[in-house]
Amino acid sequence: MNQVRFGVIGIGNMGTSHSNWLVNGQIEGAVLTAVCDTDEKRRQWAKDEWGDKVAVFADYTELLDSGLVDAALIAVPHYLHPEMAIAGLKRGLHVMVEKPAGVYADQIREMNVEAAKHPELKFAMMFNQRTNPLYQKVKTILEDGTIGDLRRVSWMITSWWRTQKYYDSSAWRATWSGEGGGVLVNQAPHQLDLLQWLCGMPVKMEAHLKYGSHRDITVEDDVTAYFEYENGATGSFITCTHDALGTDRLEIHGDNGKIIITDSQHVTVKKLRKPEDVLNHELDFRQMLALVKGQAGEKLYDEESFSCPENWEQQHIDVLINFTNAILCGEELIAPGTEGIKAVEIANAMFLSDWCGEMVSLPVDGTKFYKELQKRVEKEQNSHV
Repeated sequence: MNQVRFGVIGIGNMGTSHSNWLVNGQIEGAVLTAVCDTDEKRRQWAKDEWGDKVAVFADYTELLDSGLVDAALIAVPHYLHPEMAIAGLKRGLHVMVEKPAGVYADQIREMNVEAAKHPELKFAMMFNQRTNPLYQKVKTILEDGTIGDLRRVSWMITSWWRTQKYYDSSAWRATWSGEGGGVLVNQAPHQLDLLQWLCGMPVKMEAHLKYGSHRDITVEDDVTAYFEYENGATGSFITCTHDALGTDRLEIHGDNGKIIITDSQHVTVKKLRKPEDVLNHELDFRQMLALVKGQAGEKLYDEESFSCPENWEQQHIDVLINFTNAILCGEELIAPGTEGIKAVEIANAMFLSDWCGEMVSLPVDGTKFYKELQKRVEKEQNSHV
């Protein structure tokens, strides 16, 4: 194979972007040969846009069975991601799934089990932030042990401002039955993935969520979570969609320094000249104050700063390039599909903690989570009767 034939399932906002990048030749070694959408207007748009160059289907199984594609890119509402991915894998197709991997962890486990049956196929997630040079460099700094062992991580990401018209733009959006949640399953999966990619998976979670906070929706749009790691490190995660000014600040604190990331573009690395444990036992109160205030004749830490402009479009393109190269020449996947469950596990834990009013352990009880989710789906549906 010297060219990967892509079929895009779902040509809404993201599916259209992926399709255009493929059609415009921005993914070397890849071509768009088919698209699918249940919306007749979107199908007609595709026919008008690309003519006979791209086959258009209303049923995704017809696209998968058409013989026109080598890889399926799934960009549909979240509940359908695992179902369609499994269908593609069973047909011997490579699969790329838009975030999140799904709504609840149990369905994603089924997807991962199917993927394991087909090691010859490439299965990937569209975690575009993993291609951001800034986060790639931060990951290297952490893996090199520059700031030592993790002690605390905190991320305030409230720059996901969304107005009511955004939520009203589609009937499935911001619903338990259609989307499976709000900010945690729509905007924040990127940060939840980066959180575990950089710092590992937490083992305990306690969260407090607000539903329809300043918005006419039934799902969460305001989240404050506390979590713990196996080594005793702690963390916090705060997000919302009703802050017009917004903040994006991530701090990763180790026993030998700290990394501060603002606006996903600027990084400051502060490395202690001596580990905190050593300073803790060496310094009395006056020595500590003198060192902190810069009056001790020596520096407490060395500092390095760098910036990387955030290029949202190129990040997505780079994931598609990596996926295509993985198919054509065995390049290692930046975001393996099997890792998609991790961000969903974290989100599920936040939901379950708030719903049950208690700290929960990870991985979450999948049966318990699903039952609690269905209560909210049923309540939402009954309110519309």
